[in-house]
Amino acid sequence: MSRTRNVVDFVSERPRIGITLGDPAGIGSEILVKALTEVQKRCNPVLYGCEWSLRDGSSIAGVDLDLLKDSTLINVNIPKPKNFTYGQVSATCGEIAVRAVEAATEDVLAGKLDALMTCPLNKEAIHLAGNKEIGHQEIFARLSKANSTATMLMTPGLRVVHLSTHLSIVEAARFITSDTVLERLRLIRECFERWGLPHARIGVAALNPHGGEGGLLGREEIEQISPAVERANNEGIKASGPYPADSIFNRAIAGEFDVVLAMYHDQGHIAIKVHDLHQSISATLGLPFVRTSVDHGTAFDIAGRGIANHHSTIAAIDAAITLVTGTLGR
Repeated sequence: MSRTRNVVDFVSERPRIGITLGDPAGIGSEILVKALTEVQKRCNPVLYGCEWSLRDGSSIAGVDLDLLKDSTLINVNIPKPKNFTYGQVSATCGEIAVRAVEAATEDVLAGKLDALMTCPLNKEAIHLAGNKEIGHQEIFARLSKANSTATMLMTPGLRVVHLSTHLSIVEAARFITSDTVLERLRLIRECFERWGLPHARIGVAALNPHGGEGGLLGREEIEQISPAVERANNEGIKASGPYPADSIFNRAIAGEFDVVLAMYHDQGHIAIKVHDLHQSISATLGLPFVRTSVDHGTAFDIAGRGIANHHSTIAAIDAAITLVTGTLGR
């Protein structure tokens, strides 16, 4: 892959945040350009994507590229398709997005970056481009050889780690074992210690209504989740629960827990997005580097119109800065 690197000062007190532009047919370049005008003084942004996509995004956002002089572009040298249309799935855009992620991952693993923040991909476009991995975490796992990863959603006042994400409800229930819950609790402790919040208070959500009602509404709490919490406590992990899912998130917002372990995708996602949709972001646990992301998709329905909300992008970049500098507990 042909790439051009502008001169960038890699010796700075400001963290070097690699940022991928995402699928060019989506809102990635638009929201990123808007966000960079606010955050580039807090970090050294290194952008990964096509120059034409960045220029188009700045035009849509109404932002002069000269205002981004503190940012550097690593150009993915793929020409703009002649039939390019915002909001349209294409193999070319999928290939551009994957190449940007691969280049950024290689650089962060080589120590040229301190952390990554990613803008949205389109899984269908990636598949059309002939790639087996259709998401960020699959690409990261392949390149970094990470064995176990997990998704954490963050919004002001609430953090949620998921035991499982892209599984059906039936499969998610089967995934809940004492070992999988304990492994996730260990991963939370390890990452939070690195990020500046040792001895994090972890609230563990129940799977079943009312926490299973002593086994009347399901036995996962009795047979799997509670034993995992006890094993975690024996290892010095400050976990408690399981608590009914209809109350645990409010308790976390009130300050009782530093993070909640949710049992499946929607249990955690709904809580976060109801609490604060526009500032919610995602972070990946278990990688050998910090990675955050906006907590939304490519938004093809509004791409190219200049109306995309960029607050999640700001929050994701700021979160990357917080995690890589180990200041989560401040």
